Amino acid sequence: MQTINMDLVGHLEELRKRLLITLGTFILFVILAFVFVQDIYKLLVKDLSVELAILGPSDILWIYLVLASVVAIAGTIPVAAHQTWLFIKPALKEHERKTALCYIPALFLLFLAGLSFGYFVIFPMVFQFLMGLSDDMFQNFFTAEKYFKFLIHMTLPFGFLFELPVVIMFLTSLGLLTPAFLKKVRKYAYFLLILTAVLITPPDFLSDVLVIIPLIFLYECSIVLSKFVTVRKNKLQHAA
Repeated sequence: MQTINMDLVGHLEELRKRLLITLGTFILFVILAFVFVQDIYKLLVKDLSVELAILGPSDILWIYLVLASVVAIAGTIPVAAHQTWLFIKPALKEHERKTALCYIPALFLLFLAGLSFGYFVIFPMVFQFLMGLSDDMFQNFFTAEKYFKFLIHMTLPFGFLFELPVVIMFLTSLGLLTPAFLKKVRKYAYFLLILTAVLITPPDFLSDVLVIIPLIFLYECSIVLSKFVTVRKNKLQHAA
């Protein structure tokens, strides 16, 4: 019993260490991003056809912190993935360690791809559609806070959702998921993805459809990649 308690304390200390390193990295990236936050802001609004307003001095700080935090999240993802790998490394076999380590760059690149997809594809389409609804009946007045909240809601979730294929590949390589299971729960997964799309998009049908389609496509890609990992894993086992 005492040995079990000692092991548990050791695991908790290791987890605490990994979390602190990840948190420290995030804070460092926030500080670095804050130094260049005005350049980031100007880059995001340079093609905006409307003027942004603020309702108080605190809005400026809020916008700067949010932009710096998004940049920090992107920079922290590979570090967080590496710390996760270090934490679970003792429980993995040698080939599993190498495989898991290869997924870290993919997580970072897919996060950036998701942000880019949300920013360059989904956000302009939804924004133009909603602007078109006014049909010159309203005077457009945007606060910077509302605009950037809308922008982040249309981009940041895609950064995380685009990592779904890599996460499923990793869990498949560990034997925790199988292509058969992913097919079996497909209808439940679709329901969760549709629910996610409805929650992260404005309340209109077009926005929901524009988000649902790529999410379902990602899930189907995940099944294909899971099959690939399973076949490769079986070949390695037979070769051994």
